[in-house]
This record gives sequence, structure tokens and C-alpha cells, in this order.
Amino acid sequence: MNILCFGDSNTYGYKQDGTGRFDTDTRWTSLLQKKLGADHRVIEEGLCGRTTVFQDDLREGRRGLDLIGVTLEMHNPIDLFIVMLGTNDCKTRYNASAGTIAKGLAQVIQKARKNVSQPFNLLVISPIHLGEGVGDPGFDPEFDEKSVEVSKKLAEEYHKVALLHHAAFLDASAFASPSTTDREHLDAAGHAALANAIYEKVIDMQKELEKAV
Repeated sequence: MNILCFGDSNTYGYKQDGTGRFDTDTRWTSLLQKKLGADHRVIEEGLCGRTTVFQDDLREGRRGLDLIGVTLEMHNPIDLFIVMLGTNDCKTRYNASAGTIAKGLAQVIQKARKNVSQPFNLLVISPIHLGEGVGDPGFDPEFDEKSVEVSKKLAEEYHKVALLHHAAFLDASAFASPSTTDREHLDAAGHAALANAIYEKVIDMQKELEKAV
């Protein structure tokens, strides 16, 4: 399978201490590749600051909706599309509810399906929760307490989107948490735990497809 992983900094592998990017022995995308083996190709398309539909006035190209079409064209054909977005949508500047963010995710999915040469299977991942106090002094001022609460409500709304679009669903917060260092990004252990969970989900999806044939 060709597997496209489309997400934000936690797909990119941004280090929780701000020193750059985790290597291929640590990122969940790279670990997923190793677990699946050479018969599959995992394509890493993570971008720091990426949202579903919201425009970041400080950094260009962050709207997932703007880039998903050309991204899929670049990597066509895709057998499995894994999307994990929503954390950056919780920023105070967007003032968005979990329901609104889920609608943005649905738009990304709809556009993705219009820009491929063949149908793909879909795995919707609700991101890890933001940690308590993520907006405290010394952490990330782009978030506040409301951001944390919205992030905790994403799983319920994303599950609805997954059902509507006949997709598999995984709640990342059930397997991994943000680091205590920045209360926002996965640490090495978090990447490993998430890789295991996604691998098991992908294998389950394959088994279901085989039964349907």
C-alpha cells in the first residue's frame, strides 16, 4: 500500500524541547513504516502549524484544505489516507468549537476524494489532547484553557465525521499524551505508543478489506 500521513507538527515529528525534528528511529510515521515493512510505503506529510481550514496570518501554506489536493496529486496513487489534524485549530486566534473544527476536517476529506485517480481507504485520527497549562507563561501563548477543553472534545466530533465518510477512526489521546516539557507535542515514548496503535488499526483495516473481497 501507499499510505499518505497528512498532519501537523505531531506528524512532522517536532521535538517537545524545540530543538528540531525527531529522526527516523523516533517519528511515529517512520516507526509505522518499519512495522509494515518494505511492501508498504509510508509518505510523511506533516507540517508544523497546519490547520484544517483556518488561515495562519503569520505563516503561509498552513491551511490543510489548500494543500491536500496537490499533495495527493504528487503522491498518487494512494491506497490509504491517514489524516490527523485539529490541534492548531484550537488556538485562541481561531476561537473555534470542536464541532466547527470537525466541519473543517470534513472539508479536507471531501477535497481529498476529489483529487485522486482511484478511491482510497481512510483513517481519521483525533489528535492527542493539549496538556493542562499549555498556555501558561513559558509554554505556548497561542493556546489557553479553552483550547485544552476544545481539544478534549475533538474525538467525539471526529468520530461522527469518520462514520459519515465511511472511515476508520482512532483516538490518539487513548494511547499517547503530550510531553510534560511543552504540554503540546509528543515525546519519543508518545511517538512509539502512537505508532503501535496506528499499526494495529491499519492491520485491522486490512483484515476487514480481505473479508469483504
